[in-house]
Amino acid sequence: MPSTCPKCRATIEEDEICCSQVRYAWRCKSCFKLTSGLAIPYGKCFLCGGSLEVIQDRDLGDSMRFRAIRDAVQFELNSFHFYKLARDKASSPEQRAVLERLYEAELDHLHELEEKYHAHLDREVVELSSDEDQLLSNWLFRGIHVGASSGVRDLYEAALEMETRTRDHFQTLARELPAGLEKDLCGELAAEEEEHVALLQGELEQLD
Repeated sequence: MPSTCPKCRATIEEDEICCSQVRYAWRCKSCFKLTSGLAIPYGKCFLCGGSLEVIQDRDLGDSMRFRAIRDAVQFELNSFHFYKLARDKASSPEQRAVLERLYEAELDHLHELEEKYHAHLDREVVELSSDEDQLLSNWLFRGIHVGASSGVRDLYEAALEMETRTRDHFQTLARELPAGLEKDLCGELAAEEEEHVALLQGELEQLD
């Protein structure tokens, strides 16, 4: 039976863990990486080693009114559908395994956005089959080709390029905005993408 999130008042499915389960949120003062959980960690930022600050009761209201959140959700949805289309066309078990992992990672990123920013998504939006031609014409995928001849390294390099473009988008947007909440959101989202870039770079190095 559907219920209502006590924080953002959105209707959620019965079997979902809502953002009400998150007790604390903290952010790195250096790289702006935002993390949430049931307990505040002791020490420094795991991403850059910077000092941490607790984010107290930040109420975004309808988070989708912020361009940064809208862009983040759209980028993750586009990437999710990109990997889903590529996975369904995979020509080898190795291709399918990598694309499945990347597809699941994007789904995890969508869930993280929902948890951190209360950007609750309709399940039908996530499962919707995107129009392939329209999707591939998006600037995020321009010049990126995943086909039958793509090897494991090619797939990871394509994923790395997409994450890098997304990170650069938020960094550029943050530089253009005046000090304030939306600038902070852009910094947080850029840091999130920086983490994804670092993870993919690490996986690429393991292929050598």
